[in-house]
Amino acid sequence: MRQVLLIVDVQSTFSPPEWLVDGLRLLSANIPTIASVELHDERVTPFERQLGWHPAAQDESLIEADRVFIKHGYGPGKEMIEYLRGLGVERVLVSGLQTDTCVLAAGFALFDAGLMPTLVTDMTVGSSLDRSAKMGIALWEHHFRQVTTSAEVLAELAQPGNP
Repeated sequence: MRQVLLIVDVQSTFSPPEWLVDGLRLLSANIPTIASVELHDERVTPFERQLGWHPAAQDESLIEADRVFIKHGYGPGKEMIEYLRGLGVERVLVSGLQTDTCVLAAGFALFDAGLMPTLVTDMTVGSSLDRSAKMGIALWEHHFRQVTTSAEVLAELAQPGNP
């Protein structure tokens, strides 16, 4: 199966737990990977005006990726969606920070683009509302159904015939 790993906003601004960074580094070493980094530009997304906080204006992905996309706001930009379409992938494995917000927003954009979003449930952390990510995982299962774990992905990749 042609697939790619999408790592959502695993960057210093959001202080990801070390176990997540380590797990994503292991997973990304075995599969084509793209990442998003959320940066602040009040002219594009008025975080400060509406929420009283904002991400950093400069940051970078903590996970090495084949391609990194900058975004301003919750969801991925059109450039990322077009890039994924161009790869001809059958499935996008989604991981990262804020399962119930930014990760879920990526799921909706991928779903709408016909890119079969599949959440890697053990490689995601929820927002401050639910750090366990249980709420985000439940929302994901309700809307998209497709979930997996990093162990399942690595086992699939180890099968003969998989690149």
